[in-house]
Amino acid sequence: MKRIAFPLLLLSLTAFCLSASERTLFNDGWMFAFGNASDPAKDFGCGTEYFNYLTKANSIHNEGPYSPKFDQGKWDAEWKPVTLPHDWVVDLPFAPEASHSHGYKTVGYKYPETSVGWYRKTFEVPAEDFGKHFTLQFDGIFRDARIWVNGFYLGSEPSGYATQVYDISEYLNYGGENVVAVRADATLEEGWFYEGAGIYRNVWLDKSDPLHVAPFGTFVYADMDYPYDEITVNVETTVDNKGNAPAEFKVRNHLVGPDGKKTEMPESDVMKLSGKESGTSKATVALADPALWDIESPAMYEVVTEIVKDGKVVDTKVTKTGFRDIKFDADKGFFLNGRNVKIKGVNMHQDHAGVGAAIPDAMQAYRLKELKKYGVNGYRSSHNPMSPAMLEACDTLGILVLEENRLTGVNDYHIGQLKRMIERDRNHPSVVVWSVGNEEWGTEWNDYGSRISESMREYCHRLDPTRPMSMATSGGPTVVVPVDVAGYNYVLQNPIEEHRKNYPDRKALGTEETTGCGARGVYYDDHANGFMKAINRSPSGPDSLYNAIERGWKFYDERPWLGGLFYWTGFDYRGESNPMVYPATNSQFGVLDYCGFPKDEAFYLKSWWTDEPVLHIFPHWNLAGHEGEEVDVWAYSNMDEVELFVNGKSQGRQAMPKNGHLSWKTIYQPGKVKAVGYKNGKKAMETVVETTGMPAKIELTTDRNAIMADGRDVAVATVKVLDKKGRFVPDANVELILNAAGPVKILGVGNGDPTFKAVERPVDGVGKTFTVRTFNGLAQVLLQSEGNQGVGTLTVSSGSIPSNSISINAD
Repeated sequence: MKRIAFPLLLLSLTAFCLSASERTLFNDGWMFAFGNASDPAKDFGCGTEYFNYLTKANSIHNEGPYSPKFDQGKWDAEWKPVTLPHDWVVDLPFAPEASHSHGYKTVGYKYPETSVGWYRKTFEVPAEDFGKHFTLQFDGIFRDARIWVNGFYLGSEPSGYATQVYDISEYLNYGGENVVAVRADATLEEGWFYEGAGIYRNVWLDKSDPLHVAPFGTFVYADMDYPYDEITVNVETTVDNKGNAPAEFKVRNHLVGPDGKKTEMPESDVMKLSGKESGTSKATVALADPALWDIESPAMYEVVTEIVKDGKVVDTKVTKTGFRDIKFDADKGFFLNGRNVKIKGVNMHQDHAGVGAAIPDAMQAYRLKELKKYGVNGYRSSHNPMSPAMLEACDTLGILVLEENRLTGVNDYHIGQLKRMIERDRNHPSVVVWSVGNEEWGTEWNDYGSRISESMREYCHRLDPTRPMSMATSGGPTVVVPVDVAGYNYVLQNPIEEHRKNYPDRKALGTEETTGCGARGVYYDDHANGFMKAINRSPSGPDSLYNAIERGWKFYDERPWLGGLFYWTGFDYRGESNPMVYPATNSQFGVLDYCGFPKDEAFYLKSWWTDEPVLHIFPHWNLAGHEGEEVDVWAYSNMDEVELFVNGKSQGRQAMPKNGHLSWKTIYQPGKVKAVGYKNGKKAMETVVETTGMPAKIELTTDRNAIMADGRDVAVATVKVLDKKGRFVPDANVELILNAAGPVKILGVGNGDPTFKAVERPVDGVGKTFTVRTFNGLAQVLLQSEGNQGVGTLTVSSGSIPSNSISINAD
């Protein structure tokens, strides 16, 4: 019997804590100001007091932002209201001398005035809540965070990716005003990619009885074997008694299926905990005919856990769950619910145009849905633990996740980070592999690597015996010897066939493989201005880089013993613009750009990763200045054959190789290119690309026509430039004027330009008017609810081009 985990989902916008427990999203009402990373006297005197916050628990001398008596007017600093999630780096300018890896934003050790941010929030706690237990939970603060409540120092967390939970019960002013303060210091970089800065994930205030389910204290797993007619569900519950007196209680659980059917689980025996003690109970039940979580049908259950004391329910937690069976096989690859499945994944960082790292929860689902259009079923969280909101989206949308720890090592700090990730996320059905590191060059080739990997493997198994662990190597052999599933970064760096010969029992997958992409809609290199055409179309360059996306998929698809691969990357991301340098500010290797607009390579994946008919030809035919030059026209398609016509003349009919592409050499002259696709010898579809006229129309669409009127939900609007015949103009770069009306505001904008250096969001706090320029015909506007019901509108205009509007219902 196998123990199979499924999700603990406590961190969405829904308040899952019911009855005697309450969870409040703590994102509103914050104030923000810059501190100073190099001069404490300019950092609101933090730590310079006669008795500072490390000297006394709450000194009467404390006067910094953490103190209830903080005098804001005493300091020469501008405090402004912000709503979380918040990334202050989005608003900073770019500079060529700033960090290349972090997108040339003016943050880091060179910029002490903009590398420390302070957050402050006041809140009230009713007098009748005295005796309750309160915790503050921060899902992510970048980085080196220090936290205070009412002047009491709670603790610190160096990592920008670790969830932090603090007990604040004894520090609260019941029946009065309280203040929480956060200092974040982004002077040091934790990754080699854009990371933003600030409280960029959700914050929660939890209220419960002193006797309650511990944070992340529910571990649900199932014993299940094919054909899964009946499975055994196990629920382990850790209970904290944060009171001072002993407590006697029982734990009871029940399941609620997707159809609403309730399955009771046996109640625990009476448990006894002394004050400040924790204990664990276990319940087991047989579940007949379970609805399985799968990538096609991600069925979700709920586990309702109740703590019963003196016959009364004193604490309730609801955990959304899903059941699935996973297995990696050394000869046959990856299995999901007894079915062989190839992981078709992408690597993803966690920033987006207009908002940086502070991605609203609704946009996590948007990003995944865009990837799924092209057949993506896997997500590698490179190179850090994911946002809980993104994991929830993966659960509900059926995405297979490889979740990665930020730092490799075996001491308390390293294992503490690993423990927090696994205990928080070990019940998400989407997570199928834990990764303990990526390209640790200092250990890949020596005994350090095998020793560290082996130790971290045992910690992973102790924390979660239901999943395998992995580590990604850039070529070094030793680091992946002890792991459960070897991760190979790039077939050109790893002698994978040799590894197969030397380690025939090894289970493996591709953790990184290059897409070979460049800037969207760019077909001629312009390195001086930061633009790169797709390496896939660069035969004059190194042979190893030509047609990279095709080479990678063919390699993994032709080897059944490999579980699949994760391309680098799904979306473009800010920073690490290799091989480009300033003025390029973004990576260009995403199959989708920074906004999620598809590049040509997305259609290669769609051709071979989906069953939907595809016939995509490129380049576009607005190649002014290249008349008379030879052009290589490519087709990404899953048709049996494709015939190409250029200005009415056939260029030939070719058979499409499996997992391949087709190309024709022709001479560019303005006009029309037509491709005809054939299936079983018959015409099945046709695609036309024409030289267009000048921009004449604006087309507006949104990913949704209704959002929640909660002050948080977001609709994503796409602006597309058309000519007078209604044809997309693929080289249109026009300035747009944006106006929002009704209960929506402009949260941020983007256009997918990898050299984008304009202001990305309104800084007036109102967000009703703004501007953005299209890049190669497209722009994106993020519209956020203001919290009121009604009909919101976005109106877009551009010079003499007629304006256009679209409506969004806020309910």
